Amino acid sequence: MIKLLFYLIFIVSVALSAAGIILASRLRNRYKPEIFSSLLYFQVFIYTFGFYGIWGQVAVKSFLVPVVSPELLIKFSDLAMLLGLPFLVIAWLMLIRFSGNLTGKIGNKWFVFWFLLANFSVLSAVGYYITAADSFNTSLVIREYYIIMNLIHFFLAAYIIHFPWKGQQVIHDYDRRIIAPVLFIIMIVQCLPLLFYTTQSWLSIVFILAFFVGNIFLPVWFSYGTLNTALASDPEKNLPFDRFCKKFEVSPRESDVIIEICNGLSNKEISEKLFISLQTVKDHTHHIYIKTNVRSRVQLINLVKELLSK
Repeated sequence: MIKLLFYLIFIVSVALSAAGIILASRLRNRYKPEIFSSLLYFQVFIYTFGFYGIWGQVAVKSFLVPVVSPELLIKFSDLAMLLGLPFLVIAWLMLIRFSGNLTGKIGNKWFVFWFLLANFSVLSAVGYYITAADSFNTSLVIREYYIIMNLIHFFLAAYIIHFPWKGQQVIHDYDRRIIAPVLFIIMIVQCLPLLFYTTQSWLSIVFILAFFVGNIFLPVWFSYGTLNTALASDPEKNLPFDRFCKKFEVSPRESDVIIEICNGLSNKEISEKLFISLQTVKDHTHHIYIKTNVRSRVQLINLVKELLSK
């Protein structure tokens, strides 16, 4: 029963990761790339850590139990987590950069250098401590490192968003007052299961769900909850059609479908004109909606009219 539940949670994890990356990519294409590139990278690196560091441990414990000793199993599990931690550090960097980009607080070119130096110094110290002190519980040390550093970085991101530089924030106050408290709550919910974890499978499941659900909050909010007025300002206009397709990563066949949609053709008429199946037209249309961050033909046609050159 527990194994089946872990399989289901893994599928959910994959779906949440894919959704977070797709939504962040759409936001970068639709709004300001200099802001949402950091959010996209945060999604990529945080979920890379999730599969490498977290699910890697689950895989080690699931498949190596029958063939290795308990001591060696612990070492393999800890190694999977240690190798995943650099991805986590980069993800925290992207989270702080995204928060700073929203509020005008991160502009120092030395910020990345000092951030990475401080974090990898701490990570190196943890690695040295683990290798030098064999009598200590390695898993406990790594868990405490994650809890402390996650609290620090999520609190810092929430603080930056809640207290922006005056006149420099690019999001509405409504967004700011929602995002900062939710980030703080996500931080607490992600760390609580680890505080009480020893060997309970149900706490592992709670932590994994909290990790993957919590980290998709930002792309979901900016896709469906934000007021977006400042983010959507000054769109790139007067594009030729090929630039429009490149901007939204539209394939040649999808561009043909866009043209026919703008000409007012139905799905059936498009399938007949382009000599493709009706289901293929529907699939292309669905992909176009995802890439351009629209939800209907009318919104797509309005977007094309707004951005294309006259």
